Amino acid sequence: MSWWEALLGNRWLWTAVIASTSAQLIKVFLILLLTGRWRPAAFMETGGMPSSHSAMVAAICTGIGITQGFGSPIFAVAAVFGSIVMYDATGVRHSSGVQAKLLNELIQELKDVVREGFAPQPIKVLLGHTYLEVAVGFLIGVGVGLISFRVLR
Repeated sequence: MSWWEALLGNRWLWTAVIASTSAQLIKVFLILLLTGRWRPAAFMETGGMPSSHSAMVAAICTGIGITQGFGSPIFAVAAVFGSIVMYDATGVRHSSGVQAKLLNELIQELKDVVREGFAPQPIKVLLGHTYLEVAVGFLIGVGVGLISFRVLR
């Protein structure tokens, strides 16, 4: 089997990709449902409901746990990696989003005072996730992992 065939046949990888893609599609449709605006560009954005990063790591952890055992060393590595990703999404990245919002407010105040020659671009605010967004992403990932490794064997 060539490396290309091995890559295309890697069920764990594709399960994670499908979980992430599903979360991003859900995000686009939630925006449509809640705001009435069709924003397909949201598919490529980070942050928001649900967390696609959490979905991705939860799916791969679920697949590894089912196939390799929940007591295996590789599951432990995946679970630790997944925990770091989800912790970072609610911690560091979420804090960065809060700071970006405050900086944007400061920039606007400075624009009002300085006016001439002061034209910085606003900073993206939606960087991280709330605990609920991470939890929903986690549930999507576990669900996709279960479907991939239990239902579709």
